Amino acid sequence: ASAFPVAKHLVETGHEVHAIMGARTKDLLLMEDQFRELLDEDHIHITTDDGSYGEQGVVTAPLERLLQDKAVSQVFCVGPVPMMKFSTLTAQKYDTPITASLNPIMVDGTGMCGGCRLTVGGETKFACVDGPDFDGHLVDFDSAMRRGAMYKAQERAAGERREEHCNLFKKEVK
Repeated sequence: ASAFPVAKHLVETGHEVHAIMGARTKDLLLMEDQFRELLDEDHIHITTDDGSYGEQGVVTAPLERLLQDKAVSQVFCVGPVPMMKFSTLTAQKYDTPITASLNPIMVDGTGMCGGCRLTVGGETKFACVDGPDFDGHLVDFDSAMRRGAMYKAQERAAGERREEHCNLFKKEVK
């Protein structure tokens, strides 16, 4: 979702914009309608892991084609950290600047919890207060992924009990 206002501003200021959107399945694809209203059909590139919609595969395939064709001079990526890592590696091959928006790793938005701590250019940063947008070439994605995986077991267990503990599930929908 955070890529949309960036794309909209760039279009409004006369820039050519391509949107590459990917998801595991068609049902998980976000904001397609909004991007279709903003961009021409040939500037929208959709991938799904399972091939249920668009091109089967991941977003780095259309990104690589656009970079090879010199159709883009700057990349903005947001989404799962592994995808941003491989998008950055792809942009790096073509010496293309890339901004990685690391808002998916934020928890409290104040820097107090430390959940969004990452290393950028060898320095400790907090995505919620120092970012969320960083030069992708400077982000240590491997450490960010390790940190993100530290609590997988607890998250899985909490997910199994979420209806029991989540106040939203206790409220009646009217």
